[in-house]
Parts: sequence; C-alpha cells; structure tokens
Amino acid sequence: MTAHAIRAYLVFTGSGPILVLATYPSLTDERLLGKLRYKGIDKFIAYEVDLGAVRERYPHSFDNVAKDLDAEEDLRVLDFNGHQIMANFSLDKLGEPIKFEG
Repeated sequence: MTAHAIRAYLVFTGSGPILVLATYPSLTDERLLGKLRYKGIDKFIAYEVDLGAVRERYPHSFDNVAKDLDAEEDLRVLDFNGHQIMANFSLDKLGEPIKFEG
C-alpha cells in the first residue's frame, strides 16, 4: 500500500472549528466533501495549516492519527476543541481561506 501525503486543515463549521488531517489531494476533493457532508458539514471556511506546526502542537495525537491515514485516502479529526484550537494557532499566520457552500 502506498503512503499518501498528509495535509492539515483548520475548518470553521457552523458548530465551531475543527482541526483535521486528510490525505486527499485537496480539501475540495469530492470524496472528502462527501465525508464532511456525512458528518453534517456542508458549508465551511477552512485554511490549510502547516503540518510541522500541527505536529509540534499535537505531538502524541498527531502520530496516532497520522498512522490511521498511512495507507489510504481519508480524513481524521485531530481536534474538535475550539478553545484549544484557537489557542494553538494564530489567525495572522493562516493563508488564503478555502470557502465551500454546497
């Protein structure tokens, strides 16, 4: 099985921010969007987050979650605690937003 490149995204949803790891080529990949829709997320604003910064802030959980993604294209939630996510990442350091409304 082939390892896929992992990307990290800070996703602002209707119920608050979540931090996810994904191995799809982009956040707007239709397969990934389908998984988000299944979780009730059909509208969001997201930012790709530097993987090194995520690994640094979540050293133990990052490795465990990343292992699950090693051999398949999928999505895993790394953190759903909005207060913790907002404390860990500066909004000034985020790049261009990815907006989706479907």
